[in-house]
Amino acid sequence: MKTITVEEHFVTPAFVAGPGKDFIANFRNSGPAGTVIADRLTELGDKRVAEMDAAGIDMQVVSLNAPGVEQAEADEAVAVARESNDWLAEAIKKHPTRFAGFASLAIQAPDKAADEFERCVRKLGFKGANINGHTRGRYLDDPFFAPILARAEALDVPIYLHPTVPAKPVLDTLYGGFSPAVTRVFSAGGWGWHIETAVHLLRLVLAGVFDRHPKLQIVIGHMGEAIPFMMERTNRVLPPQLTKLSRPVADYLRQNVHYTFGGFNFTPTFLNLLLEIGVDRIMFSVDYPYGSMHEARSFLQHLPVSDGDRERIAHGNAERLLRI
Repeated sequence: MKTITVEEHFVTPAFVAGPGKDFIANFRNSGPAGTVIADRLTELGDKRVAEMDAAGIDMQVVSLNAPGVEQAEADEAVAVARESNDWLAEAIKKHPTRFAGFASLAIQAPDKAADEFERCVRKLGFKGANINGHTRGRYLDDPFFAPILARAEALDVPIYLHPTVPAKPVLDTLYGGFSPAVTRVFSAGGWGWHIETAVHLLRLVLAGVFDRHPKLQIVIGHMGEAIPFMMERTNRVLPPQLTKLSRPVADYLRQNVHYTFGGFNFTPTFLNLLLEIGVDRIMFSVDYPYGSMHEARSFLQHLPVSDGDRERIAHGNAERLLRI
């Protein structure tokens, strides 16, 4: 069975020297396991392909690791995003059947980001863009970012909305008061990343972004960042009579959003996503190097779905959305 994973990560020298400096240093200082992750992030070539072969992964669609460039000053973000995109394009040239890419964008400079988005899609062959949440507390529903969303719709490629930690006032209020170690995990992979991304997506819906850009497609990970569990409730208490949107909230979540499950190899959570969204908008992912390719591949193989649906999740849905 062919497999394509779409939430996989890498870093570049410019990122490590700039916006990602503290992030990578923390991994390298956290012990042997952290060093392994940092080393895997920097390698996008033969060694990673060998790991993919061993696990039965045919292709990774890769993106610059969080926090990306979204929290940097605009000039630095523009330069690092372009360097990262060019670096990724060279890696894809060496393994064109094994890697594909999502663009990194300096959304702090939306007009430049939109032009870089177009360059990456039209000249470098990238399959969309990856945006790591808010930029210093500013979300994509802000009209400031309209050029990026309009360009995504015009290019007919998706935006992968990846988690980032909440803005500092939110982090301090909701996740503070514990040991630094607990706060760090609670505000990130233990809860905050996922709720932050869910809120970001709902802001896009409620702000009318998909009414203005009806063909825009967003991808979110981690089995929907808790959105499917809350979908029926949210849909009921935020009807069109209140929101003044053209459609019910759930319609946007089922027609303008796609879902992956890297790092969430949990069958009950998958079944909730499947029942709420349907099989045609679910895509396989690992969240490499944080998730195990072997574990994810085994989870995919044992999903309680038909062989045809397993093929859709494993590669068919990604091929259709990303034109692979």
